[in-house]
Amino acid sequence: MPQKKLNKVILVFLITLMSSAFAIDFPKLQEQFTKKFGTQSLQTFTLWQNFITSSGELKPEDKTKRSNEVINRIITWQDDQKVWNQPDYWATPLETLSKKMGDCEDFAIIKYFSLKNEGVPISQLRLVYVKAKNGNGAGSSEQAHMVLAYYATPDSEPLILDNMINDIRPASRRPDLTPVFSFNSEGIYNGAAGKDQQAGGLERLSKWQDLLQRAQVEGFI
Repeated sequence: MPQKKLNKVILVFLITLMSSAFAIDFPKLQEQFTKKFGTQSLQTFTLWQNFITSSGELKPEDKTKRSNEVINRIITWQDDQKVWNQPDYWATPLETLSKKMGDCEDFAIIKYFSLKNEGVPISQLRLVYVKAKNGNGAGSSEQAHMVLAYYATPDSEPLILDNMINDIRPASRRPDLTPVFSFNSEGIYNGAAGKDQQAGGLERLSKWQDLLQRAQVEGFI
């Protein structure tokens, strides 16, 4: 086989391999969804599926923007006590879609899994615990909050995906948020900067470890 043709075959193989590494088995996932939750929220699942499968040609920054907008639209904020009858529950993407509701952690988690399965490397994604400032001046207060951060490069300023606003803004334009720590499927990190050193393994965050296991059982990569 001529070298030029061989190189083309190898390139096609690599592209196919990379695509399959990030692809969700949607028929299997839908089967899991209807088996566990019925068909009442199937339309929400389908909307979520369609935006993932149609984003293949988009640039990563456009994928983040679209994911933030779509998920903020199809999911309504509600606290865990009303949704799950417990004070702090981290829902899998399928669980959030079944309820069509979730709190800030659930928004950040489903965005993380969505972008991961759209082909965005997990090294470029961090779930970030922050202190969110409410109001201005003497009457202001802070509350615990979670957002998703996207890093184009390890040294770049992160873009913040937040359920409170549809605009994706650089971290410098979110002075209301103070990062505490961040994490992804690879580990836990001090602060939120992409170049921050890893602070520990996932065993330090049992809720996240448990969620990853449940999401894998559902059919997520």
